[in-house]
Amino acid sequence: MTADLNHTVVHASDKLASAEFLAGILGLEVGAPFGPFIPVDTGNGVTLDFHDADGTPVASQHYAFLVPDEEFDLMIDRLRAAGVTYYADPHHTEPGRINRLFGGRGAYFDDPDGHNMEIMTRPYARPA
Repeated sequence: MTADLNHTVVHASDKLASAEFLAGILGLEVGAPFGPFIPVDTGNGVTLDFHDADGTPVASQHYAFLVPDEEFDLMIDRLRAAGVTYYADPHHTEPGRINRLFGGRGAYFDDPDGHNMEIMTRPYARPA
C-alpha cells in the first residue's frame, strides 16, 4: 500500500506574492487560481496551494524541495538577486553558506511569511 501526497495548503499573508516568490526561486510556474488557492505545481505531482491567512498569524512551516544539482546554483543566484539570505542550517546560524549533507548540497531560506524553505540536491539518508 502506498499513499502519494497530492497537495498541501501553504498559508500566506499574500498568497499571490508568496506563490510568485517561491516559484521564482525554484524556477517553477504559478498556476491559474483554483477556488481560493494560487497553485504552484512541483515536478513530482505535488501542488502547493497558497491560501490567504485572512489576517490570522501565519504559523511557520518547513518545506523541503529535492532539486536537480545542475539547478542548485541558479536557485542560490536567484536568492542573492532577491536579497534573501540563505543558510547552511535549519536554525539559520550559518548565513551565506550551503551544506554538503549526504553527498549533495543544500540551503535554507525564509519565504515572505517566515516559512523555512529548504533546497537540497540529495535526499536524506534515513535509517531502515
